Amino acid sequence: MKKLFVSLWVLAALTTGAQAQSIVQSLGTTVPGQGTVSIHQDPSVAELMGAGRIAAGEDQKVIKAPGYRIQAYSGNNTRQAKNDAYQTAARAKDYFPQLPIYTSFIPPRWLCRVGDFQTIEEADAAMRKMKATGQFKEVTIVRDQINIPL
Repeated sequence: MKKLFVSLWVLAALTTGAQAQSIVQSLGTTVPGQGTVSIHQDPSVAELMGAGRIAAGEDQKVIKAPGYRIQAYSGNNTRQAKNDAYQTAARAKDYFPQLPIYTSFIPPRWLCRVGDFQTIEEADAAMRKMKATGQFKEVTIVRDQINIPL
């Protein structure tokens, strides 16, 4: 009985955090013909409301939040695809040293993703710069969990 009560309490706490975040997001969206609401708050408040979880980094803390990244490479699960993903990452680091690069294996593919963008407009501007270099064959914007440094 005690385990059931604790699990129900945890579930209620998680859904309350999700509801609070949806309220903040709905207030911040722009609707034609209506007024706009600007919310200025410390990132730790958003974390307390359940907007993102804080993950400890090696030298700094970051908030994990939904956002966008540029997918520069997607291959299959072969050794060649792994090498291609890391070569694409090295090329992206040469052209865009200010952007974080993420090379990972998410079964069944090797992926190379670039950047942590909170809006699709930021991701689109960076994607256009990547395409303009002519060094990246396949670049597309994907939704992903991004890291926002504190």
